[in-house]
Amino acid sequence: MSAGEKLHVAVLMGGWANEREVSLSSGNGVADALESKGHRVTRIDMGRDVAARIAEAAPDVVFNALHGVPGEDGSVQGMLDLMGVPYTHSGLATSVIAIDKQLTKQALVPHGIPMPGGHIVASEDLYKRDPIARPYVLKPVNEGSSVGVAIITEDSNVGNPIARGAEGPWQEFDELLAEPFIRGRELTTAVIDGPDGPRALGVTELIIESGFYDYEHKYTEGCTQHVCPANIPPEIATLCEQYAIRAHQLLGCHGTSRTDYRWDDEAGEAGLFVLETNTQPGMTPLSLVPEQAKYAGIEYADLVDMIVREALRIHAPESQAGGADGAD
Repeated sequence: MSAGEKLHVAVLMGGWANEREVSLSSGNGVADALESKGHRVTRIDMGRDVAARIAEAAPDVVFNALHGVPGEDGSVQGMLDLMGVPYTHSGLATSVIAIDKQLTKQALVPHGIPMPGGHIVASEDLYKRDPIARPYVLKPVNEGSSVGVAIITEDSNVGNPIARGAEGPWQEFDELLAEPFIRGRELTTAVIDGPDGPRALGVTELIIESGFYDYEHKYTEGCTQHVCPANIPPEIATLCEQYAIRAHQLLGCHGTSRTDYRWDDEAGEAGLFVLETNTQPGMTPLSLVPEQAKYAGIEYADLVDMIVREALRIHAPESQAGGADGAD
């Protein structure tokens, strides 16, 4: 495949997950960018007939712009593997592990990547007692974009223990991951693959006026200030980039990923903790990966084109052997 070859790309977006609207924004931005590069684009808002629609379109490659379940958890990846269609971002096994916060810890922590402690709790038990000392964080085990995250402090208005009628993720999910709350600053690092291997694009600090970097703050203009590059010590920036590349490699990510951190700036390097690695970061106008790429000298349309061509490069050996399987 030559660098200037024009392709037929199906952009898969939307779906029925909590992050549908964000996915539509990402997908339409990606589709516009690909068209600006001269590619032929088929936009697919994912429904239950998605396999038939992809087969009918017969694209050279699928750009997976879905967020959450089932586009980010291995389900769509497995379908595309069976269909023998190349696709962007990570494969089945990586997607299954990375969307599950507990499995991610099991994959990363033994290799020296620091993550908060904690354990999975039944939501029903939260009405009896706190699972760990306050302050702590409750989050779904396998949702993205900080969907359903709650911080429980001594003065939280949810009660002590949490009241059954209090609004929170315990009303929506049977199980939650409880982690100690880490004071400090929100940082994030994007990684992009290329022929020479994964490359960190920099470090962004996310400054929120109040609350924390939840779904609303991520996707509502004006709610969060992005400082890129982050105003942090060089050794912390280097550590962020090293952890992001290592997580990308250990999890078997492809294309691009984004690793999020909480940094207790009073504790120095010992205060930096990985929260999660996102295998399909957002590509909206407010998204962090395009922002970091621009700082690194990569314009949005070029970034999208790079992700598509990397997908074809990754899948090429499998395709030549009789069908891409997206193996990690």
